[in-house]
Order: sequence, then structure tokens, then C-alpha cells
Amino acid sequence: MTSKARSQLNVRVSVETLQKLDEIVEFYQEHTKLGKVYKADVLTDIIEKSYEVMKKQKLNKRPHL
Repeated sequence: MTSKARSQLNVRVSVETLQKLDEIVEFYQEHTKLGKVYKADVLTDIIEKSYEVMKKQKLNKRPHL
């Protein structure tokens, strides 16, 4: 994460989505050496990685001159 400033994000998700997030957090916890892993950290990581993929896809779709 590039900034220490944080904002509160309140969202409603399905029970199934929350269960999936819990599983992902457990996976991160088991496969990292960072200590305690929080849902917010996992969501931040997923969003940052997805954003990078999106930027690359946008660059590949730009018309070539």
C-alpha cells in the first residue's frame, strides 16, 4: 500500500462472499510470514493486484498508431 491514510468502507455482501473472504484470509495467514492477517489487508492486496491487471489490459487494447 502506498499511503497510510485509511477510509472506512461499509459494504454488504452475501454470506457466501463473506465465507470466501474468510477462506482467502486463512490462506494468506497460512502462506505468509507477516503475522496476523486482516480482511482489510487481504482486500487491499486483491484490489491492488486486480487494478494492475486492469491497467495492463487497458494498455494492450489501446489503438496503435
